[in-house]
Amino acid sequence: MSRDALAAYDALTGGLSQPVRVDELCRRAGARWPGLLPGAAGLAAEAPLMQRDKKGLEKAYGRFLGAVLADPRCGTHLVHCMLLPRADSARHLEEFEAQGTLELAGACVHREGKAVVVTMRNPRFLNAEDETTLDGLEIAVDVALLDRQSELCLLRGDTVTHTKHAGKRVFGAGINLTHLYQGKIRYLWYLIRDLGLVNKLYRGLARPGVHPEEDSIEKPWVAAVESFAIGGHCQILLTMDYVLAAQDAYMTLPARKEGIIPGAANLRLPRFVGPRIARQAILAGRRLDCDSPEGRMICDEIVPVGGMDAAIARTISNLTDSGVVSAAGNRRALRSGEEPLDEFRRYMAVYAREQAVCHFSPALIANLEKHWDAANRRG
Repeated sequence: MSRDALAAYDALTGGLSQPVRVDELCRRAGARWPGLLPGAAGLAAEAPLMQRDKKGLEKAYGRFLGAVLADPRCGTHLVHCMLLPRADSARHLEEFEAQGTLELAGACVHREGKAVVVTMRNPRFLNAEDETTLDGLEIAVDVALLDRQSELCLLRGDTVTHTKHAGKRVFGAGINLTHLYQGKIRYLWYLIRDLGLVNKLYRGLARPGVHPEEDSIEKPWVAAVESFAIGGHCQILLTMDYVLAAQDAYMTLPARKEGIIPGAANLRLPRFVGPRIARQAILAGRRLDCDSPEGRMICDEIVPVGGMDAAIARTISNLTDSGVVSAAGNRRALRSGEEPLDEFRRYMAVYAREQAVCHFSPALIANLEKHWDAANRRG
């Protein structure tokens, strides 16, 4: 697989001269070499099935992408490709700059002073992430970073309609476990998300033909955490430059109860709370209250309940009143010590392989039925 994957990648990218995103790469490879990756017909037949009934054709993607990412030459090229702005983001940027607001599936964007605010939206599912939010949220991140009238980006969850939390703002509930159980989330969703929108939050946008560690389009990111940041939304906090958290908010990474790997949290969380607490959170489901010694290792400022709007306004003013001096350079300098791109690439090679196994494991179904009562939930 390693030899064939690298040869295929070289061919499909014109000798690494053309950027090709993960999903398009796999589509082209499957069409050109059906013995290497599944073709469109097989994937279409499997797509409507419940997760427990799938044959796991996408496991081949995990082996293929794991081999590509493990290779320094091809893997670095793929990471760079996924950090470029999406092709459709330019059109949405024009709309945002003309109107000052932008509505997308899964997210909306508006300006607040010198900041551009990205609001995550999936109100029925506690702002959970799924296939309906993936494209829109990445476009929103692109637009926020490309916007020429702002100096700072802020990420927040919208008000939800879920019965238990109706009318409350929620940062996010992680991956949509109901959709996962029902087979509505592709394996490639994980790779698109973590190589794309989440890595863009951490590394900014790449420029064509330039290594991301040499130059990038960046702004500081602030997160406003209300209610909770579960799973994938806790992962996102590990990419932020400043985190505001409501006094009653909490964070969890319930990987054990979900049966999957929590994105790049295994790489990043130990830097914040140390390896022992990271293992407790990831392997044993330890809850981290934001207003606790461990929570304050991730959250920079604890905000009284009901005071988030005022805290956001104050933080935007404080961080922009003298201009954001050398923000891009300082972010790149910090990353050079804490997570060089090559370290991330090697981690993602392991993640690509292992997540494919987890995604199609019978244990995932058993976990979701035991801990989520997934069989009785409606999508």
